[in-house]
Amino acid sequence: MFTSIRSNKSKTFLIFICVLAFLAAVVYVIVLMTPYASYAIPIAILFSMFASVGSYYYSDKIVLKTSGAVKAPPEVESKLRNILEGLCLASGLPMPRFYIVNDPSPNAFATGRNPKNAVVCVTTGLLDTLDYYELEGVLAHEMSHIKNYDILLQTVAIVMVGSVGILASLAFRMQIFGMGTNRSNRRNGNGNGNSIQVIIMIIGLILMILYPIVSNLLVLLLSRNREYLADATSVQLTRNPEGLISALKKLESNSRPVAMANKCTASLYIVNPMKKKKNAGLSEIFMTHPPIDKRIAALQNFKF
Repeated sequence: MFTSIRSNKSKTFLIFICVLAFLAAVVYVIVLMTPYASYAIPIAILFSMFASVGSYYYSDKIVLKTSGAVKAPPEVESKLRNILEGLCLASGLPMPRFYIVNDPSPNAFATGRNPKNAVVCVTTGLLDTLDYYELEGVLAHEMSHIKNYDILLQTVAIVMVGSVGILASLAFRMQIFGMGTNRSNRRNGNGNGNSIQVIIMIIGLILMILYPIVSNLLVLLLSRNREYLADATSVQLTRNPEGLISALKKLESNSRPVAMANKCTASLYIVNPMKKKKNAGLSEIFMTHPPIDKRIAALQNFKF
């Protein structure tokens, strides 16, 4: 477990560097389309640095806002606190903050940059669907993500990759509508201006093509094994695999998607909130979560 935590911290640093470079490239292309093209490199570096720092400190707030989460009312906070007090003692973690999403689909996620700033968020559907021991299993799973520093890894990656996607889309749209063309033409002449325009257009298209590929690879890289590890850690905390197994079965049987969930935040949830049914086989490679039946099988074979 401690090895996993160290590995997650190292992966976070590598992701920062990779996405930082990609973000700088996108900003560089955009600035080339403006009258400030001569300052493209310093602007790209400064913007990407501010974006990376901002994603580290504010990624949890961005995820909560995007998910439609609000602070849990007193009665919900009291219910969650009663369960989490024992889990905090078992895990050695401080009590997280509690948020809730008003949605009938049962699901949950955790976010934050470290255990001291962690947030556990549940849907109203989760509270209405699960009994005490099932809810304990789900909350232990989310506390495991906090303990293993998965929340930092996943949340920062989501925000950084999302920023790249927005900027890549902006670069492409600027080219479609011809922003920056007139200035380039006046400076370089129509021939040179058109050549530069075509080159930048090609770069913008490449970035647009690479963005979904890079983002999907990052999500798949980060989320699949994390769920197995969090399930196992959850059982270590509760000493009751049946609680989480029963909860996973109920969550899998639910067919309603979480309304405010999207492709960027889907990997944070305990089960896929988009509820797109996948066929077995090669399609499993592209799923953000391991199949529920495989997670249950792993839990049933878990040895204390």
